[in-house]
Amino acid sequence: MKWRTPLLVLAGVLLLAGCDGGPPKVPDRNHEDAGPFPAADRPVANIVSSRWSTEEARDRLNEAGEVMDKSGIRPGMTVADIGAGAGYYTVRLSSRVGPKGRVLAEDIVPEVRDALARRVARERLDNVSVRLGKPADPLLPADSFDRILMVHMYHEIESPYEFLWYMRPSLRPDGEVIVVDADRPTQYHGTPPALLKCEFAAVGYTLIRMEPMPSAGGYLAVFKAQGPRPEPADIRPCRLAQPAATPASTRHATS
Repeated sequence: MKWRTPLLVLAGVLLLAGCDGGPPKVPDRNHEDAGPFPAADRPVANIVSSRWSTEEARDRLNEAGEVMDKSGIRPGMTVADIGAGAGYYTVRLSSRVGPKGRVLAEDIVPEVRDALARRVARERLDNVSVRLGKPADPLLPADSFDRILMVHMYHEIESPYEFLWYMRPSLRPDGEVIVVDADRPTQYHGTPPALLKCEFAAVGYTLIRMEPMPSAGGYLAVFKAQGPRPEPADIRPCRLAQPAATPASTRHATS
């Protein structure tokens, strides 16, 4: 699923357990119309599938378990799974946070969202709700999440400053954003760490730590929102130092 405007339109409205409006209910916030936001100085990955590996192969590497451990996800937490896709993390987050926790799984493609809602209903994940977001706004309720996970999807976001700006109010005071991605240029399905840090910093997030995450094919970065959220007109976009020559090369960003 690509965080540009989706090309496919769902025919009709499917009323599915776990879809928007289904349990567990999470109050909506009023989303202000803001902007314009600066454009990102980077390509956007062309995604061809919502799956990048089988769940069995990922579990053999203990991918989700290691990411959740390093993210400090515990029973009772409320967690957002952004770009949830087929639900690999959603299902495992549901088990980790337990009956007193909550998981909101978000995707921007109606067909993907609905397929995940059917899975949630089939597997009786009563602490999970599934929501349709927008390419530049995840439409998350304010002051709601202890953790927001963005796993192998950040490089798909076409308007990162706008997306991160709208996402900020949804974090609780001690909430953290967890990004898992590969260290390669965005058009090759990754995000160079310097670029990631720069784009988050432009919207008022501070990098807490970054560490290798071989089981998930890259690195794990933890961010917190600190200070006031900048006005869109005050956001200074990151500029890439030079074009990437090969898929193995990286780019460097300056703020």
